[in-house]
Amino acid sequence: MSSAVILVLALSLVIGLSLGVLGGGGSILTVPILVYVAGFGPKEAIAASLFVVGVTSAVSVVSHARRGRVRWRTGLLFGAAGMAGAFVGGLLGGHIPGQILLIAFAVMMVATSIAMLRGRKKKDDGGAAPAKHELPLGRVLLDGAVVGLITGLVGAGGGFLVIPALALLGGLPMAAAVGTSLVVIAMKSFAGLAGYLTSVQLDWGLVLAVTAAAIAGTLVGSRIAGRIPEDALRKAFGWFVLAMGTFVLTQQAPGELRPIIIAAVVALTLAGAGICWLFVNSCPLRTIGRNRRRSSSRPSPA
Repeated sequence: MSSAVILVLALSLVIGLSLGVLGGGGSILTVPILVYVAGFGPKEAIAASLFVVGVTSAVSVVSHARRGRVRWRTGLLFGAAGMAGAFVGGLLGGHIPGQILLIAFAVMMVATSIAMLRGRKKKDDGGAAPAKHELPLGRVLLDGAVVGLITGLVGAGGGFLVIPALALLGGLPMAAAVGTSLVVIAMKSFAGLAGYLTSVQLDWGLVLAVTAAAIAGTLVGSRIAGRIPEDALRKAFGWFVLAMGTFVLTQQAPGELRPIIIAAVVALTLAGAGICWLFVNSCPLRTIGRNRRRSSSRPSPA
């Protein structure tokens, strides 16, 4: 067994760990590993990542379900809609130049990471009923089809698109969004793979070995998921996706443009963080809520 294969298998453990803990990040790692370490072409790497992530996600769902972190109705509906979009995306991806696919892959990663770092705007509901844990049917089907199309096209967009849809838009707690996203990822991945296999051939021996290593990693990751604070988990995921997206984008760009791309990503991230900070700290509702808490904490006059 060559050193490159050993390295690929070792890194595959991290793929599974990412899926088990974060409910995503599998394709983010799998595609770069297969392209830059294993020497796969972009289309072959995307197709292989769909298989690896699909199988690994399906295995990881079991552990999350036992801990009550899967919303089955939302996951199955989202996944069913995503399968249709993913199959169409896989068919289209087989006829698009590999460099364009990788650039689209990286741009989407950077944009989504910024959304994750920004987080969900919290409302001062004054003790109102908690957010719904099941998305409306129409919203589930629409979001699932769009995310599925992107996943099938570039072999990514599993966790780092599904989790924002479930956590940021749907109001699911992060742990439930992670567990539910694995159901969606598995369904969409297999549909996207079916589309790619109409025009792509894979080295199934290496693909199966990578899948086995990833499964081992996800079994470990699923055991520690839910023990990390929600905000810290979301931010760590966002920074991770941003770093990987920037890496892939710079690798595909001409040498003279790489410093410009890195500077642009850093500037965009800092600007987004600054705007969010100003908005949160200047929000009237936040100020009112803070004043109310201060008033309630003062002792009443005798």
